[in-house]
Amino acid sequence: MVTGAGGFIGSHLCEALVKAGYKVKAFVLYNSHNSWEWLDHVSADVMENIEVILGDVRDPFGVRETMKGCDGVLHLAALIGIPYSYHSPQSYVDTNVSGTLNVVQAARDLGIERVVHTSTSEVYGTALRVPIDEAHPLQGQSPYSASKIGADQIALSYHRSFETPVVVARPFNTYGPRQSTRAVIPTMITQLAAGKKDLKLGALDPTRDFNYVTDTVNGFMSLLESDGVCGEEFNIGSNFEISIGETLEVISEVMGVDVKVEKEKERLRPKGSEVFRLWADNTKMINRTSWRPEFAGRDGFAKGISETVAWYRDPVNLACFKTDSYTV
Repeated sequence: MVTGAGGFIGSHLCEALVKAGYKVKAFVLYNSHNSWEWLDHVSADVMENIEVILGDVRDPFGVRETMKGCDGVLHLAALIGIPYSYHSPQSYVDTNVSGTLNVVQAARDLGIERVVHTSTSEVYGTALRVPIDEAHPLQGQSPYSASKIGADQIALSYHRSFETPVVVARPFNTYGPRQSTRAVIPTMITQLAAGKKDLKLGALDPTRDFNYVTDTVNGFMSLLESDGVCGEEFNIGSNFEISIGETLEVISEVMGVDVKVEKEKERLRPKGSEVFRLWADNTKMINRTSWRPEFAGRDGFAKGISETVAWYRDPVNLACFKTDSYTV
């Protein structure tokens, strides 16, 4: 079972699981128009092996019912937009913390063999040392990151208290096809693909460790299948640090355009909430699993950006996004 299966990473993960021979239950947020989100864009031959179930991770009954008969659960469902967490923090606690509690409690009761819980590099806050390893202190610098810290600790507590087989996947900033324009890379690409020359952006100085979506997905699958990883956290990162400004340079080179940047106040985080530096130490993941990043370093990043740009430049895909407004 994959929660958050209709989302950016979740839809790619469902595809990869099917191609690896798994049968998948895709848990997608209930809506009245029966949208399966990005799964609606997945090929028919893949969807033949995916059972889509509409529900809500905040509902323990629906979560438990869907998990029946599953061997493993990959829990990705979460609210992830940082600016929106300033506006509606309670919804982040309800979805991220309580939703995770529902998943691990059902896993305990049903005897699930493996739960891969999704964390985020945002739990580290601005780096106190680099590269960031899994022992780095946790710092809740936004209601979003605080809720994810809480969710991680709920998940790990079930392993410590009840031996529930939980492993925490901690991906650094994932990018690629289907990502929402609430993230900075699709924000840049979609504006440029729509013909804009003056980009509206937030801060350009912060650094990130960006990871192409297939690397992130392969990390999840490796943690699903690896022995001796339960009860621990694993960074999924490229071990390559790049600033937002330098990221724009790579994108403009790939797209062959010159750009100007207009800083927009509403896109800036409050000073104490901005995470200024993220750089993953992926040693533990490499040493303990079969996973290796395929899009590492500047060359790998440029390759991933090229594939991402090609997807967004398709008019059918670009039409799925509002390029002239700020996505919270």
